[in-house]
Amino acid sequence: MPSPTVKVFTVAADRERRTLLLRNPMFRDLPEAAVGAVVAMTRTRHLTDHSRLFTKGDVPDGMYGVVSGCIRATSSTADGREALLGLMEPGCWFGESSLFDGLPRTYTADAQGDCELLMIPREPLNALLDAQPQLYRHFVPLLCQRIRLSTLLLESNALLSLEGRLAQRLLLLAENVLQGGGEPPRHILHLSQEDLSQMLGTSRQSINKVLGDWERTGLIERHYGALTLSDPAALRALCAPP
Repeated sequence: MPSPTVKVFTVAADRERRTLLLRNPMFRDLPEAAVGAVVAMTRTRHLTDHSRLFTKGDVPDGMYGVVSGCIRATSSTADGREALLGLMEPGCWFGESSLFDGLPRTYTADAQGDCELLMIPREPLNALLDAQPQLYRHFVPLLCQRIRLSTLLLESNALLSLEGRLAQRLLLLAENVLQGGGEPPRHILHLSQEDLSQMLGTSRQSINKVLGDWERTGLIERHYGALTLSDPAALRALCAPP
């Protein structure tokens, strides 16, 4: 992995930062004064392709929103095996758990392509919450949602077939991409079959077979390094336990 190549640039216009901030449900219902305070503390960061934002075990410095590009969240074993935990595309926010508990990062985050990120530093945000503890109630629902998601993934691993687990993961990725926005009839996800095999702990050949069946029946369309979810409702029906 190349050495970190993280550059701090001039902070984007307030309107752009505010728009990205309010795509996160955690900030959407904050009082206007608090939104303004958070916007004022944000910073922009740029990562070149393959550079590292943080490593599993690092002390947290804040949470991040993706302005452009993609961040890969991974975890590796001592013998070099890697699991792909998620892909964060524009509009996604990540890193909020360590923001609040102060514990080390639980995964590694790397740039997939050049990335621009919006960062909320940990110390200024915690200072704001210490001064206005009533604001904590706005953050609890999203943290609960993260717990529910973890439970959902554990349940799916135990109860669903590969088709069901794959359908569920594609839909969750689409919802992350669209965080805070309306749901269009078609979702485009920029990921490969290798990405999906790492996420689900199965072979690329198994993923290819399921995707091929779905393409023939019109559920998806395959492109180079990307998938179009043509029929999200049909994919959602595959997620129900038998």
